[in-house]
Amino acid sequence: MAKENDSQFTQISPSMNITGDLSGSSDIRIAGKIKGNIETTGDVVIENSGFVEGVIKSKNATIAGKINGDIECSEKLVLESKSLFIGNIKTKLLVIECGAKLSGNCQVSTEKEAEPVKK
Repeated sequence: MAKENDSQFTQISPSMNITGDLSGSSDIRIAGKIKGNIETTGDVVIENSGFVEGVIKSKNATIAGKINGDIECSEKLVLESKSLFIGNIKTKLLVIECGAKLSGNCQVSTEKEAEPVKK
């Protein structure tokens, strides 16, 4: 049986400019511009034409466009080859394709790995 939000997604088209925060539980695909924070328990995809200025919190994220802000993924973040990311990253798994541009700090670890080693 499918989960309730399996077929739900929000799509922001290239002609859309949004100022304000987005929050919810569906997957979000952004091809337009957003100036605000995004928080979802689903996945976020930023298309080549997409631009986000704000903090993103999601389960997974795939970035092909431009981000100016921090991102926190509970599972995996993929920076595709044409992406431009300026900000800080916190995730369990990070994939950076050849050609991606990144300026900021990265914290990649599970909660267990983040704890200091006891002797």
